[in-house]
Amino acid sequence: MPHAFTTSVLHITTGSTETVTDLTCECEQFLARTAAGADGLLNIFVPHATAGIALLETGSGSDEDLLAALHTLLPCDDRWQHRHGSPGHGRDHVLPALVPPHATLPVIEGRLELGTWQSVCLVDTNMSKGNRQVRLSFLS
Repeated sequence: MPHAFTTSVLHITTGSTETVTDLTCECEQFLARTAAGADGLLNIFVPHATAGIALLETGSGSDEDLLAALHTLLPCDDRWQHRHGSPGHGRDHVLPALVPPHATLPVIEGRLELGTWQSVCLVDTNMSKGNRQVRLSFLS
């Protein structure tokens, strides 16, 4: 059976505030168009140095808790060696070490295999860059 690879880019506006943006619906729509009931892997990749992909529960406060935890771990102050941009922007460049810019998830019979409370989320703490690309790739 031949392997198929399909890819597409989402354009996401995150605005001028720190955000956790749920991409689960967009991932499911992509798979509905491309997976055709097949088993495989969905890779989600953010080609930006200051954003990441996380799996977490949304809508119950976990997204705000994640941003609060990142503030504790990566304070927005002048301690960072990376100093271009707004004050504290160096922390945004450390974010992908904690929230990686990618995730690879199983797809079974064309459907994304997530746990009951898991969502695929774009995490963006860079308040000076409000437009992001997210590449979705399906390999069957």
